[in-house]
Amino acid sequence: MTDFAIFWEWLAFAVRWTHVIVGIAWIGSSFYFIALDLGLRKGGDLPKGVLGEEWQVHGGGFYHINKYVVAPPNLPEHLIWFKWESYTTWLTGFAMLAIVYYAGADLFLIDRSVMDLPVWGAIGLSAGSLAVGWLVYDALCRSPLGKSQNGLMVVLFGILVAMAWEYTQVFTGRAAMLHMGAFTATIMSANVFFIIIPNQKTIVASLKAGETPDPALGAQSKQRSVHNNYLTLPVLFFMLSNHYPLAFATEYNWVIAGLIFLIGVLIRHYFNTFHATGKHAHWTWGLAAILFIGIMWLSSGPKIGGDMSQPSESAQVFMEDAHFAEVSNVVQGRCAMCHAAQPFWEGVHEAPKNVMLETPEQIAARAREIYIQAGRSHAMPPGNVSMMTDEERNLVVVWYQSVAGEGLL
Repeated sequence: MTDFAIFWEWLAFAVRWTHVIVGIAWIGSSFYFIALDLGLRKGGDLPKGVLGEEWQVHGGGFYHINKYVVAPPNLPEHLIWFKWESYTTWLTGFAMLAIVYYAGADLFLIDRSVMDLPVWGAIGLSAGSLAVGWLVYDALCRSPLGKSQNGLMVVLFGILVAMAWEYTQVFTGRAAMLHMGAFTATIMSANVFFIIIPNQKTIVASLKAGETPDPALGAQSKQRSVHNNYLTLPVLFFMLSNHYPLAFATEYNWVIAGLIFLIGVLIRHYFNTFHATGKHAHWTWGLAAILFIGIMWLSSGPKIGGDMSQPSESAQVFMEDAHFAEVSNVVQGRCAMCHAAQPFWEGVHEAPKNVMLETPEQIAARAREIYIQAGRSHAMPPGNVSMMTDEERNLVVVWYQSVAGEGLL
């Protein structure tokens, strides 16, 4: 069993590492081509059919790039396709979803206090929502609404916020936020697989047949590419959010998800505007900062900095507080089955993140983490599997704040 646990941990690590590598490749190429497209200079003595050109310098060399409106008159033999970065990012991401959330559904996917789902039902809802999300999105893009870029973006934003709320009504907060990333990334990768690459192949086939390619195919691909560009930064936030309970395990996590979409769009708008015009839309950063402050307020998180571990002097103060005996009993009863040198919760073979909560000293040393993850949020226990009550969580809050002197927000 131990050997299998080690294998499973390293499998998850390997898939996660691969996911990061191919994700960087996809994001990098996406950002590059959007910047290239927006920075094209028109006019001058351009070859026939060329929309614009750009000169770039990198790595000690100069590059002269032309973009054709539809396609060049003569197709070169060596043509580079950008698709596997997208495909492998989605495949490794779904593999991570299966390894962490499907295989560990009882801990990370299902919260019995939110919805008492069977494992198969939770997995079915998860996978089904990703497929339905793409179908709805694609239908909207093909509808008359798709001709209005701004109108379409407003409707899509409403759908994304609604999905964030729906996920919080079904899964754990951690899984809900992660699924927003998977939901959005599925749309992005499907754009490449079902629209962008097929359209490009159709254009290539038309050229080889001596026909004139349909300009509408290029316009459709461009629209989907722009959507992908604006959705990238929110996806990155959602994929990192599972490490930060103040983002995923608080009452307004679905509102936070909505604000993250707005922040991501603002930041991309800044860079896209700069690439297109050379001007700095500084207001986007100011507004993004205000929204982020709003997220901090919604999370009701304490202002914390420095080392996450409490020094021994601070631990002693927490142990001497009048509430400590009760808190210690709560933590040992609700948390120590996993956070122990030899965990006895089924499927847990070593203490998560090597956090031990078996002794009063260990509990006091982790006062701040307990406060954030079990008091201020519902991050721990995962899925509330040990049925920690609101009264017990409030006790943790009172204990910490009576020592730390931090007031409620």
